[in-house]
Amino acid sequence: MFEIRRLLLITPSEMSRTPALDRAESLARATGAMLHIVAFDYVEALAVAGLFDPEAMAQAREGYLQVHRHWLEQQARFGQCKGLNVTTEVIWAKPSIEEVLEYVNDFHADIVIKDVQRVSAFKRVFYRPLDWLLLRDCPALLHLVTDARNPLPLKILAAIDLSHLEELTQGLNDRILGMAAALASSCGAKLHLLNVSGWTVTGDSGVNIQTLTIEESLGDAVSDAQEEAFETLAERYGVPPARRHLLTGIPHKMIERFAVSNAFDMIVLGTVHHRGINVFIGSTAESTLNRAPCSLMIVKPQS
Repeated sequence: MFEIRRLLLITPSEMSRTPALDRAESLARATGAMLHIVAFDYVEALAVAGLFDPEAMAQAREGYLQVHRHWLEQQARFGQCKGLNVTTEVIWAKPSIEEVLEYVNDFHADIVIKDVQRVSAFKRVFYRPLDWLLLRDCPALLHLVTDARNPLPLKILAAIDLSHLEELTQGLNDRILGMAAALASSCGAKLHLLNVSGWTVTGDSGVNIQTLTIEESLGDAVSDAQEEAFETLAERYGVPPARRHLLTGIPHKMIERFAVSNAFDMIVLGTVHHRGINVFIGSTAESTLNRAPCSLMIVKPQS
């Protein structure tokens, strides 16, 4: 069973209450975890002006940061009035992947929470947004929040991938379902289990490898093995038959459609990144992130 004791919320530099803040407070209340809120704030104009009058700009920067600290502390007090253990910090730095990962590692977060960063397909051609870099490198569970329609999730979908051997992904499916089950138990949410089979995906395109194209006996054996593994996982975590779903199609598209049509608050799915190859085993997580139909919880293999 996953233990969730330390939540780290990364807030945007704009001083506004976001869906991720509402979700972080709700998860902290449900799990009993402590919540730390950090904002990475950096104003280019102040940094440049500091080159000409360092002392004056240091005072201006401190005044600016003090306003941000006061705002965050006020949000923390709202949570503390509800019985939460909430702390805050404002860091004068750009929210680069290096800064964020160093902070995550120093804090020893169990879950890192932030709002989804919407980036157009055109912009993604030229740079990788922070969400994508965290998806690849964040050592903790990563929760990317799209909205807070239900700050406390009421319906959670665990999306597993049975197209790879568990040994290859280091028991990732088990971890996905374990995390989803722990969250559902803490939040009193309904847990559903989904596996999409019959296709392999490269980027956003699907290549059909339906078992009809394989020798019939081999295809039946593969299908039976996947269904048996699916039922075993479902039984292990107590997912009732009515909440077990086996679909065929392009994984990220089917997950998106299924999540939207069934109004899920959160999808728990996994990713495995191999350095040097720069690809994911089942790039479903990255593809789903680009069109996130609801909030995502990203799980990685046990390190």
